[in-house]
Amino acid sequence: MSEAVADRTVPRGAILGAAALIMFAMVVASAGRLTGIGAVRADYVRSVQTTSFRFEDRPDGGISVIAPETGAVVGVVPAGTDGFVRTVLRSLAFDRRRHHAGSEPAFLITKWADGHSTLDDPVTGRRVDLAAFGAANMQTFAHLLTMRGGQS
Repeated sequence: MSEAVADRTVPRGAILGAAALIMFAMVVASAGRLTGIGAVRADYVRSVQTTSFRFEDRPDGGISVIAPETGAVVGVVPAGTDGFVRTVLRSLAFDRRRHHAGSEPAFLITKWADGHSTLDDPVTGRRVDLAAFGAANMQTFAHLLTMRGGQS
């Protein structure tokens, strides 16, 4: 049986076809990057509202939403709810730990003129375009703005 397996070879045409496909993909990707053709770019031109928040874990498993200027808790994300908010915040917190930064600096939620929203971490420079995850998930962060009463 080992002889039968050893005698199997990949046809030369298949190898050449695979190599051609790889080269084509690299050329098209390079051309797209250099010329911008086919590239999708988000233009963050005019912000409508920017609000800053800090977040802290609560002993009950919830997340406190804090106004950084006053330190007042303006809302709570209850334990076991808003999984998207939790996932995004955990990801950003992980980035901060990698950059040896604490949780004190505030995050910024920005509503843009075209209707989408972003969550920015000024410490790491990371931006999460919330519209990329769908309207329902973007709405969960919009709810945080209402906790603050729409203040900027």
